[in-house]
Amino acid sequence: MCRTLTWGSSASQTRIMAHIYIRFDFGTDEEKAQQARHKLDGWKQAFRLDKRLLYKLDRPESAPEQASAKPEAAEKPAPGAKSKTKTAAKSAAKTKAKASEAAAEKPAPANGKVGLLIRLYFSSYEKLSEQRWLDRIPSEDPFKGASPKIIHQSDPEFESTDKQFESLV
Repeated sequence: MCRTLTWGSSASQTRIMAHIYIRFDFGTDEEKAQQARHKLDGWKQAFRLDKRLLYKLDRPESAPEQASAKPEAAEKPAPGAKSKTKTAAKSAAKTKAKASEAAAEKPAPANGKVGLLIRLYFSSYEKLSEQRWLDRIPSEDPFKGASPKIIHQSDPEFESTDKQFESLV
């Protein structure tokens, strides 16, 4: 009597997708880096590149400082000051909340270098799309002056770049 109904497991027939990194160095130009980030977001939505195009901003000096910043608590009115109505107090709280949200959305101050690390992650049958994106991204406006460096999987610095990409937030 046969104890197994199927054949034993064999090696997977799917290959691991190779990925490529593109590193940009914007120097201290935070505005250019934000323009580049905005352009990448637009491409991701327009061309449905959700998992194929990932990016992270690299700020080596200012990252720990921003993580420790906390929003301030809303101030309570003094107990003797009853001249404010409830609606005025609510509108003041809403204004403070909007101001703290706007401060959170502001880009980091340009006190250090800003880099952008992009990971292209295409399947083996999407080689043409991958090559088109490798040609297109460095040739677009915000990326032109940022000294692009393309890092393939066979390059010696690929491992360190991969670890750096995974460690960035």
